[in-house]
Amino acid sequence: MLFSTKAEYGVRLMVELGRQPDSGPVSLSAVAEAERLPLSYLEHLVAKLRRADLVSSTRGARGGYSLARPAEKITMLEVVEALEGQIAPMECFHETPAGKVLCSHEADSDRACATKLLWTRVQGGVNKALAGTTLAELVEFSGPIEESRQAVGSAV
Repeated sequence: MLFSTKAEYGVRLMVELGRQPDSGPVSLSAVAEAERLPLSYLEHLVAKLRRADLVSSTRGARGGYSLARPAEKITMLEVVEALEGQIAPMECFHETPAGKVLCSHEADSDRACATKLLWTRVQGGVNKALAGTTLAELVEFSGPIEESRQAVGSAV
């Protein structure tokens, strides 16, 4: 399963905001510079994150963006879904608001889709991994390079 640059850049934006919880709002241009990301693209992403109540903005000379709640309370599932929409491993795969999984191929015959069980499990695994990972964990993991290398060994 591939996620787009929206998810990658958006998570990097959130991690950068999480790195500076006590220093007040951070300008988007500072985030763009720190992460070497295009400012215009970050503006698009931060709007989606604001609508999902994951970041808040402050206007003025000392304005910028900050996390809307503590990093420990923000899951990667929330972030990725705010940026990408519902996670679906295949184009034919759709989840209803009630949580039921539908496959567009089921309308083609009188039987259940032959691969629906597999893609349901894939979706469940991805959602579980994202829901089980907090922004605080990524902020901690993304510490200095030496610390990150040591953490990789213990996380695997």
